[in-house]
Amino acid sequence: MQTFNAAQRIAESIMARTPKLYEGKGYEGKWSYDYGVVLKGFELLWKQTGDRRYWEYIRDNMDHFIQEDGSIRGYRPEEYNIDHINNGKLLFTLYRETGEEKYKQAAGLLRSQLASHPRTSEGAFWHKEIYPYQIWLDGLYMGSPFYLEYLLTFEGGAGLDDVTKQFKLCELHTKDEATGLLYHAWDEKKAQPWCDPATGLSPNFWGRSLGWFVMALADSLELLPGSHSDYPELKRILTDTLRALRSYQDPGSGVWYQVVNEGGRKGNYLEASASSMITYAIAKGLRLGVLAPQEWQDSLDRAYRGLLEEFVLETKEGWLNLNKNCQVAGLGGADRRDGTYAYYISEPIITNDQKGLGAFLQACGEYEVRVPAAAAKGEQP
Repeated sequence: MQTFNAAQRIAESIMARTPKLYEGKGYEGKWSYDYGVVLKGFELLWKQTGDRRYWEYIRDNMDHFIQEDGSIRGYRPEEYNIDHINNGKLLFTLYRETGEEKYKQAAGLLRSQLASHPRTSEGAFWHKEIYPYQIWLDGLYMGSPFYLEYLLTFEGGAGLDDVTKQFKLCELHTKDEATGLLYHAWDEKKAQPWCDPATGLSPNFWGRSLGWFVMALADSLELLPGSHSDYPELKRILTDTLRALRSYQDPGSGVWYQVVNEGGRKGNYLEASASSMITYAIAKGLRLGVLAPQEWQDSLDRAYRGLLEEFVLETKEGWLNLNKNCQVAGLGGADRRDGTYAYYISEPIITNDQKGLGAFLQACGEYEVRVPAAAAKGEQP
């Protein structure tokens, strides 16, 4: 497989296999955050190439849910699930391109959830109402970039401190000083079966949760005005977290493990979605000027090659498959997910998971756009 065109090839594969993301196995029309991960990749590719098919793919998939009155099929605000905010990130592009009020109204509906969403005593959003007083790294990706863009687009940029506070509180409560990594979650009440009763922390460093966190930071730093007082702090949090992750970048493959710091342990495996997310955050950090090329380019090059070599296979149809995706992982709930090492490696490993595909598309889009630009200047990408 040729390098430097993986973004377009995976996009073509996704469109061919799943013209309607919401009809995929396990989705059955649900308002699932997975679509937003995929469609943000299509948005990036559309902006880079101008290929209108990518924009139409976003519109067609979102229009299944967005009704003419701005209501959202299958969305229940009263669940107070931060995951349900994620797809709203596409509404800004749709509104700008079409001027159709339904997209603005739908974005306002999601914004209204955040206005009353339950919070910890310090003001961090709960992950879900059914997971009270809990900060999960995943939730920073689901809610914060949408919240930030909404404030900038429709509320005159007021209240940005409430967005940056989410990142600062998350790092404050989940960071492990010894490794610099962030634990998957924290329970303010220290009551959940999965948490340490003294610290409230979950017991492991799950790759995809860290991936969600660094993606969220990269996306928010792209939107946040550089003059904002918390811009340097968010930049520091991203840089520190990526440096901690770089310490666990597998030297052989260039990618990352399901349980990040347990690379040599029985049962652990190199995982596609987390690796794609971390690669994306590094590539975007470089594009934004948040990361220095002399420090990060080698790690990025190794990560990009690793994504292609470790996880991607071509089918007989010429499509690309993305292998070794953790299907899902979480904490608590009806099945009492306990956050142990054994738990994280017990979840199903699947091919072409939408979260993984979307993160891979975004990672390749961010990396590959650097290559022709650098070549034109006679530089390394």
